[in-house]
Amino acid sequence: MAATGGRRRGGGVRVTSMGRDLVLAVGLVGICLGGAAVFVKAAVETGGGVPVLPVVTVLLLAAGVALARWSISPGLRRSTACPPSPRGPMGPGAPASGASPAAEPQTTDLPEVDSSALDHTTVDADGFEHTVAALCARDGCPQVEVVGGAGDLGADVIATTADGLRVVIQCKHYGEGNRVGSQDLQRFGGTCFAVHEADVAVVVTTSEFTAPAAEYAAACDIVCVDGDGLAAWTQTHTPPPWTAASAARAGQVTDADA
Repeated sequence: MAATGGRRRGGGVRVTSMGRDLVLAVGLVGICLGGAAVFVKAAVETGGGVPVLPVVTVLLLAAGVALARWSISPGLRRSTACPPSPRGPMGPGAPASGASPAAEPQTTDLPEVDSSALDHTTVDADGFEHTVAALCARDGCPQVEVVGGAGDLGADVIATTADGLRVVIQCKHYGEGNRVGSQDLQRFGGTCFAVHEADVAVVVTTSEFTAPAAEYAAACDIVCVDGDGLAAWTQTHTPPPWTAASAARAGQVTDADA
């Protein structure tokens, strides 16, 4: 639609301010011409001469004023009707014209993990997964996700270490005397590398592992963290379970550079 017209809800045409100015300008010209015609007619009837130059001058001035008002008004409306929004580019805090905005400071600091989030002794099975995830975040993993649940295919926590290792963790929140058996390890071993593409596969439990489970884990390069190992990890007495893999990767990179 044209910018000089619009529709009201009642169906009538709404005339914009530009249209009103045009009507006013035409009206003023018409008034001037009508007045000039009356003046000439009266002069002729009285037998006096008609001062052509003054009449033409008056007509030109009147028409010029009317047209000037019509042509200038749109510019005035644009400059006064829509002031810059204070939330726009020139609002408070915005840089001056031509100035480059200051770059926001970048930080690589990891968020602090509250000590209560690391206490696995006061949580249930679901809370235990979040506790292990908090340990990963505390120890430098910039990306940590709790994915445990129905259909998780053995992965409860997936973390990415600072050097890019993908760590897939299965959490076993078992009570005292309920040990993690070889079948648990075999199910996890069938998905952790092939499905979840783990660089480091870890099983963490609040209990212990049976001897066959530990043997299977060693054969498949799965890291086992039992209750004592979990306590030591939580208290930072031992490094996180992906440390050996990180060191091996660093050694491979050094050898490749050499």
